[in-house]
Amino acid sequence: MRFLIPTNIILFFIPVSLLGQIPKEFIVGGGWSSQYPRTNSVNEIKIQGDTVWAGTERGLSMTTDRGLSWTHFSGTNSFDDKGISAMAFESNLIWIAVGYSTKLNDQSIQTGGGLFYSTDRGSTWSQRIEQPMDSGTIDTLMYGSNKIRALAITVPQQNITFDIDITKNTVWIASWAGMLRKSTDKGQTWYRVILPPDELNSIDTSKSLAFDLSPVQKIFTNNGIKDTLKGSYNYSVFSIHAINDSVIWIGTAGGINKTTDGGLSWQKYTHQNQTQSISGNFVVAINSQRWQGRDIIWAATINANDPDEIKGVSYSEDNGNTWKRTLLGEWVHNIAIKDSLVFVATDNGIFRSSDFGNTWIQSGSIYDTQTLQRFVLPECYGVDTQGDYVWIGGSEGTAYTFDSPTQPFSSTWKIFRTYEQVGVQNQSYAYPNPFAPDDEPVRIHYSLKGQTAGTREVSIYVLNFSMQPVRTLIQNAPRLNGYEYDEIWNGKDNYHSVVANGVYFYRIVIENQDPIWGKIMVLR
Repeated sequence: MRFLIPTNIILFFIPVSLLGQIPKEFIVGGGWSSQYPRTNSVNEIKIQGDTVWAGTERGLSMTTDRGLSWTHFSGTNSFDDKGISAMAFESNLIWIAVGYSTKLNDQSIQTGGGLFYSTDRGSTWSQRIEQPMDSGTIDTLMYGSNKIRALAITVPQQNITFDIDITKNTVWIASWAGMLRKSTDKGQTWYRVILPPDELNSIDTSKSLAFDLSPVQKIFTNNGIKDTLKGSYNYSVFSIHAINDSVIWIGTAGGINKTTDGGLSWQKYTHQNQTQSISGNFVVAINSQRWQGRDIIWAATINANDPDEIKGVSYSEDNGNTWKRTLLGEWVHNIAIKDSLVFVATDNGIFRSSDFGNTWIQSGSIYDTQTLQRFVLPECYGVDTQGDYVWIGGSEGTAYTFDSPTQPFSSTWKIFRTYEQVGVQNQSYAYPNPFAPDDEPVRIHYSLKGQTAGTREVSIYVLNFSMQPVRTLIQNAPRLNGYEYDEIWNGKDNYHSVVANGVYFYRIVIENQDPIWGKIMVLR
């Protein structure tokens, strides 16, 4: 999942899909199936047995045959085409959350689109559960003998669910401005869970307490009298990890919170309140590792407000009493565990550790030698494991690599990217178009389908509006017949300088056939 942190408020931006809708082939189990993924923008990857679930910018997708075919739930009676912001699984029970962007004063605001659940592994789905909201302005919640004033969240903007977890008879959601909530009746009613405010390191029901439950400071006027609710970063909730019904870890914009009694009392860990502390207070992912007698809590800890904080990974082997830091400087989005192995999805690809965080291997280039597809942009948002397969998702698509003694990590990749098929050899297109070289490359798509077995030599040239040569992308490059291909242009000329704004043409030469022409608009 991708996000930015302004100084006062945190808005989250999910990558925009590059392509149009893939044609539906047939309907199965409430979803429709196709040969390709739904989109190339993947926010999260979760694996349940033989099923790989992808939470994408355009809905929920799954594959049970390692990517040979895909089932999509967007565009059906239950789902629309909005992005998936969170997923959780427990046996046959699945919960997902939907999120999208709305415009407010020319700004993109992340918005909660509600939740769905399935009790039969996705064969059927509930009707949409509206994003949990409150009525009025200020509520009063009882916490032990204390009356805690709580901000009523009345709109879905910024109230978006970024994480879900399931315990016995309870679903927990981290809804950012909507705070931490739980439901014990499948989403019919939701209860706000009280965490420590910024000024307290722990709370329990036996104490006498006086604070407000509000993620931001709010000033109200009642009969001409001003009333102020004090805000706390620790109420902007982003991540959840439940060990069991009693032990639950919560990540917020103000640190890590742990309960050992199912959410009644809480202990908070921050960069400031421990000597051996987490690297940063904005906690975007939490996971746990249990291996050969070692119990480790892993967290993606990003710098928040203190200039002394730094993004990286923090981990604890003593239930949070002390923390170690690793991968400092890396923006980590997600964490996956397989026995003694730890995998983290970052802005710079996937990192793997086999020695509990002491050393790491970076994925390097993500390149499919069969289809010649590649991840041009390195950022990965989701990661999970399935036996010897390590699945990832990001802004460039979905992929897996092997991790075994015979096929070392990141040595071989299989990439799944969706595209509009051209089918015949005399057609081509470029996407995205227009494109900005500073932001992303452009892909020139063409087909070698309809040919017998073997290879053909392909050349692609980029020319300016005056038909002068600008860049030779490939020349007499061998390509297998029977496939469709993307060739990538980064917007630079043959002298490695970024070209000026304007219209450019490309010419595809496939051996002796007539050239194929196309047009690209460059807008920086």
